[in-house]
Amino acid sequence: MNILIVGSGLFGSVFAYEAAKKGHQIKVIEKRNHIAGNIYTKEVENIQMHQYGAHIFHTSNKEIWDYINQFAEFNRYTNSPVANYNGEIYNLPFNMNTFNKLWGVVTPAEAQAKIDEQKAVLNGKKPENLEEQAISLVGTDIYRKLIKDYTEKQWGRPCTELPAFIIKRLPVRLTYDNNYFNDKYQGIPIGGYTQIIEKMLDHENIEVHLSTDFFENKESLEEEADKVIYTGMIDQYFNYEFGRLEYRSLRFEHEILDIQNYQGNAVVNYTDAQNKFTRIIEHKHFEFGEQEKTIITKEYPSDWKPGDEPYYPVNDKTNNDLFKRYYKKSKEKKKVIFGGRLGMYKYYDMHMVIHEALTCVQKELSK
Repeated sequence: MNILIVGSGLFGSVFAYEAAKKGHQIKVIEKRNHIAGNIYTKEVENIQMHQYGAHIFHTSNKEIWDYINQFAEFNRYTNSPVANYNGEIYNLPFNMNTFNKLWGVVTPAEAQAKIDEQKAVLNGKKPENLEEQAISLVGTDIYRKLIKDYTEKQWGRPCTELPAFIIKRLPVRLTYDNNYFNDKYQGIPIGGYTQIIEKMLDHENIEVHLSTDFFENKESLEEEADKVIYTGMIDQYFNYEFGRLEYRSLRFEHEILDIQNYQGNAVVNYTDAQNKFTRIIEHKHFEFGEQEKTIITKEYPSDWKPGDEPYYPVNDKTNNDLFKRYYKKSKEKKKVIFGGRLGMYKYYDMHMVIHEALTCVQKELSK
């Protein structure tokens, strides 16, 4: 078959790689001037810079871990972010180090008793929004210092107006363990993520076209293909027929500093309201770098508007109901397969994207 893939991010590239191995002819078109989508990294000052925010690979699925390790060697990086609340430093995820710093407690029983004491303000009420859900998990102090302002910056609305499910899986640990993820496998590819996509797309059956807007020649591009894998915004594909889905966008400020170490950690979250950015990334710490200079990136969340990059779907009831209408319509397009975070209007981690892409290949190309 002739297969058109719209987008060279992880979903599209995994599909391209697997389909090319099966003998299909693949055309990948990408609107940006580089491959790899949001996991794109580039070398600056001998440091691999994560252009679109921090990406830490983690999974408990050995098959997915082995799969991604075909394309790069991964280091032993462990995600251990730090929270800065008006100059007070706390460990994330919330664990005994956090509780000790905040309350002076030493044992898990003391920490749990403090949380139970503070969440009593809910009077046993079932949480109906993010604020109530957070207090039910970690009490009022942690909610106020480490969740409220950060979350409101991230989503652009009060916590009382955000659904509870956003924070239901918040990591809370009664151990002295700063590892954010529970997954068995975790790390960063030595030399960055772009090499992974380069290797996936380096096949005689794959041609890649950068700086190419699918919507400028949508009809002719689809006509030439036997199958289309579309990884862009599902509502845009249908010309916003039922209305626009909501997304959150990000603005990144990158800065090269003439010092060796700026903050001592790869990721520091700013959980106060005064700083309008949510976090600062110091890229060299992802690979334990000792370069003479350093690069930092500040992340500023914003409402998405046409022309911005959509990073996060806003999965509240209104948007999910609207997505269902688009999803139903997408099933009528027998030749077009929708995938990835934007195509399925769902937040996926990288290992989930790979799993979804491999499942899609199995379903679509083994008929």
